[in-house]
Amino acid sequence: MKLLVLTQVLDKNDPNLGFFHAWLKQLSTRVEALTVICLKQGNYNLPANVQVRSLGKEAGANRWQYLKKFYLYIFQYRKDYDHVFVHMNPEYVILGGLFWRMWGKKVLLWYVHKAVNLRLRLATLLATKIFTASKESFRLSSRKVAIVGHGIDLNKFTVHSSQFTVSSLKLKLLWVGRISPVKDLETVILTFHKLMESHREQEIYLDIVGDTITAPDEEYRQALRDLTVKLRLSHRVQFLGGGSHDKMPEVYAAHHALIHTSRTGSIDKVVLEALASGLPVLTSSGAYDRLSDLVLHFPPNEVGELARMIESRLLSGMPEVNHAGREYVAREHNLNTVVEKILEYFIR
Repeated sequence: MKLLVLTQVLDKNDPNLGFFHAWLKQLSTRVEALTVICLKQGNYNLPANVQVRSLGKEAGANRWQYLKKFYLYIFQYRKDYDHVFVHMNPEYVILGGLFWRMWGKKVLLWYVHKAVNLRLRLATLLATKIFTASKESFRLSSRKVAIVGHGIDLNKFTVHSSQFTVSSLKLKLLWVGRISPVKDLETVILTFHKLMESHREQEIYLDIVGDTITAPDEEYRQALRDLTVKLRLSHRVQFLGGGSHDKMPEVYAAHHALIHTSRTGSIDKVVLEALASGLPVLTSSGAYDRLSDLVLHFPPNEVGELARMIESRLLSGMPEVNHAGREYVAREHNLNTVVEKILEYFIR
């Protein structure tokens, strides 16, 4: 089978979409040929049966040039692919869907986001199938929708037991995500301050991995930095910026637990990567209520409760490997399984 894949960014180092590089590698080993059209091209290392075509964002192309190249590529290579897999961009389905359907090609849309808008509704009409990660990550009702898991590369995110076996007074906490006012990082920093006040004899550190997107995000990050200075935490709290996705396994391996405060209402890939790495996860998101045996849940904005949880579960003894969490990811969100389901849909 020959497959056309459309995605926003092809860059294994991209902090948000770098994970898709592993998806393409997996797909390339199971198809005759893979043609990838991306909006922006960065660093990649893919097999010889993969050809990549960029719409030119990395070179400063404008929207008219994007559109012109899009139609050039889907027409020029239409005999080089049997079916189409669109990753996270309903716009591509709207632009190309009628042609692909007319040519007898299946059109699979992958979509994981709480937003429901006109573009998504139109893409749902034109796609032949929609895959999503969980019931919360696609909020339109359609018979075309199938829940297949997030697709975590378990070969990449592995357990490093040594980080949990060395007896030490040092505890390294991790927060990962977009730095934005909706992420409630104040609660994390205030909790950290409370722990520092009551556990002065212990070395406790907090690393914040993530970047800003908008101007309000940047203002929020600066306010958080100012807060750490005011509370005299600068020597223990680090803002590390947006981490390259290719380096994230090393980041998880260097910490003892992940604190998660996202309010998206759906299962977050960051949490699954941490679980796959064997980390205990403390979260305020209601999306994990049904996973209470895998994560530790605290109420949003509850500094006292989060502090008590860290004291009882992490500071009272060396944190333990979260084997159950990794087993859950392997069972429900394994990349191998997701790729198999994608290919099964196209060949049946």
